[in-house]
Amino acid sequence: MKILLTGSAGFIGFHTAKMLLERGDTVIGFDNFNEYYDPELKRARNKILEGYDNFTIIRGDLKNVDDLKKAFNLLNEPTKQRTNDETRVCHLAAQAGVRHSIENPDIFIQDNIQGTNNIFELCKEYNVGGVTYASSSSIYGDNEQSPFKEEHKADSPMSLYGMTKKCNELQAYTYHSLHGVKSTGLRFFTVYGPYGRPDMALFLFANWITKGEPMQIFGEGKMQRDFTFVEDIAAGIVAALDKNYDYEIFNLGGGKTEELMDYITTLEKALGKVGEKEMLPMQPGDVVSTSADISKAQKMLGYNPQTQIAEGIPKFVEWYKQYYQC
Repeated sequence: MKILLTGSAGFIGFHTAKMLLERGDTVIGFDNFNEYYDPELKRARNKILEGYDNFTIIRGDLKNVDDLKKAFNLLNEPTKQRTNDETRVCHLAAQAGVRHSIENPDIFIQDNIQGTNNIFELCKEYNVGGVTYASSSSIYGDNEQSPFKEEHKADSPMSLYGMTKKCNELQAYTYHSLHGVKSTGLRFFTVYGPYGRPDMALFLFANWITKGEPMQIFGEGKMQRDFTFVEDIAAGIVAALDKNYDYEIFNLGGGKTEELMDYITTLEKALGKVGEKEMLPMQPGDVVSTSADISKAQKMLGYNPQTQIAEGIPKFVEWYKQYYQC
């Protein structure tokens, strides 16, 4: 296939692009390399991707339709072998982070909602074969039913970030209903792994432990999360691109809910150092527990997460020590 992948220099986008490239697909990456976190990390990911002959990067912004059209024009370049049915958009670019969204609502509205609408409008205009896009477990809010199922009520998100992701699902539904745009939404559950985002918990904890600084542990350490290794997430995304359902939404989680303190203990063991802990109350927008029912994804996508935290966290630490030479 030929795939336009937005957010290719991002954490999940990088791993997904790499998996697609290694199996022989053509990938057009699209990223603005913004400075929400260290752009050097984004450039390091992109440098690896540019080592593949079947990868092209377009630097641009989701809000700029002209930038996007450059990428869509590449996607739709005619070949003797390819039809529109063999083109896909994998839309992973977004402003991310629950707390970041509370402090910067405008950029979340612009990038996550307006930017995504630009994507769907161009998918319609260019008659793209199908689109797979990133949603989030954040749309469930503080759901009292557990594990979370796709059919559960999901219209009371606890954060502005979750609200924008719910809006993306509604946009997908509308474009499918009105214009026949095929779409698959994927609700990710707490993704971690090598080349991760520095604003996420595992990265922050590793930094604090390595530097001998106290870890800020919110929710008094009583939170639970369905942690999902990034390569499992990428495999689920690739499966969704391949299946290309008319309109579906799936949970992609690790298949097991873990205690936050067990997550931290596993990290300390992998680093060989116990960190000082500062217990703090819940932050605005956070929820106590997330747990994914992944049975629908298992049945319809063949999704089968392989890596639990006992294996995944040491893989992150190995990369972390090598990348930061510590």
